[in-house]
Amino acid sequence: MSKLTKEEKSWILYDCGNSAYSMAITTALLPVYFGMFKTGSSMDLGYFNSIASMMIAVLSPILGTIADYKDKKKRFFIFFFLLGVVFTGALAVVPIGMWQLLIVFYMITAIGFAGANIFYDSFLVDVTSDERMDRVSSDGFAYGYIASIIPFGISLEIVYFIGMDQYLGYQLGFVITAVWWGLFTLPMLRSVRQIHYIEPEPRPIYNSFARLAKTFKNIKKHKPVIIFLIAYFLYIDGVDTIIKMAVPYSQSVLGGDSFDMFVLLGILLIIQIIAFPCAIIYGRLAQRFTTKRMIFVGILTYIFACIFAYSIDKLADIFILGAMIGSAQGGIQALSRSYYAKIIPKNNSNEFFGFYNIFGKFAAIMGPFIMAFVTDVTGNARYSILGIIPLFVLGFIVLLFLPKSTAEIEVYGEI
Repeated sequence: MSKLTKEEKSWILYDCGNSAYSMAITTALLPVYFGMFKTGSSMDLGYFNSIASMMIAVLSPILGTIADYKDKKKRFFIFFFLLGVVFTGALAVVPIGMWQLLIVFYMITAIGFAGANIFYDSFLVDVTSDERMDRVSSDGFAYGYIASIIPFGISLEIVYFIGMDQYLGYQLGFVITAVWWGLFTLPMLRSVRQIHYIEPEPRPIYNSFARLAKTFKNIKKHKPVIIFLIAYFLYIDGVDTIIKMAVPYSQSVLGGDSFDMFVLLGILLIIQIIAFPCAIIYGRLAQRFTTKRMIFVGILTYIFACIFAYSIDKLADIFILGAMIGSAQGGIQALSRSYYAKIIPKNNSNEFFGFYNIFGKFAAIMGPFIMAFVTDVTGNARYSILGIIPLFVLGFIVLLFLPKSTAEIEVYGEI
């Protein structure tokens, strides 16, 4: 396969930038910082993750439909990107103890991050061909993982040097994350442009809603898309939940006496390194064994990881768990994105990625809520991880109804 083009490289570099947010804000530093702000179980963060996901899920298809018009996609992308970056930095200036304001800022960062990803993901159809999508999408996740260890590693050293119980180290980590995210977005702003689009027309907002309604009306014409989205809704819920709740779950299960937060965050750093080659391997294997089969492998890996997570009792177990998750995390996300991009109408990519996002975000409402709720009801966070397994199993079953390869799927024309 030929070398990556300038547009493909620029698109991949954005993943290198926003992965710093996923690592520092979604997974590691912010959950710890929130626990310092608010006395009580850090599992409460699951409720706020669900609220933020619900807000962006409601907006996704509407924004995506409007952005299908010529020159609109990048404008929407820039707006949400700036929203996420600015408020990520602003997390550092929230007055100590005002956990409610911290949550508001965090939710805005989550909306900015997820909103920008709607349009970033849909740009995949503009920067590469169907034959190269698995590779480009997988490389995005892979290099995103390896790149994110730099700002996170620096932040971790600062936190350790200043003190794990001191606010300043975490605040500097938020600023570093925002700057890193912003810098790695510049190539995409310069080099990536919208290739597939709908020509401007009178009353664009009205026509966008009309087109959205027509999509729903003619949805039977896109049966493979619907089957995939249902499966995706189920299994990606488990994936996103584990990403967001890994630190709170481990902290709750191991307890304060045996829980060394710095060691755990160091293990998360190692997970990023493991995820780097595995995401690339998933992309290459998909070319040989099909994208669908490799998604199956990722789902099965997560099922075994949940079963193992139930029995963890020491930090060494978290490393093993992290290795299992890291081996599948990037692959299943990347191949889901590329598989979907292949089976949708290209000129309506934003609209369809709006549906992709709404299914993913509404799914992300359920998982964190299940874990937080089970923990509250049983008083034992260990049981909460078992509630995620049925989501993977059901997603696996639904995925069986799709053809083995995208070449067998008839893609209908423009809506």
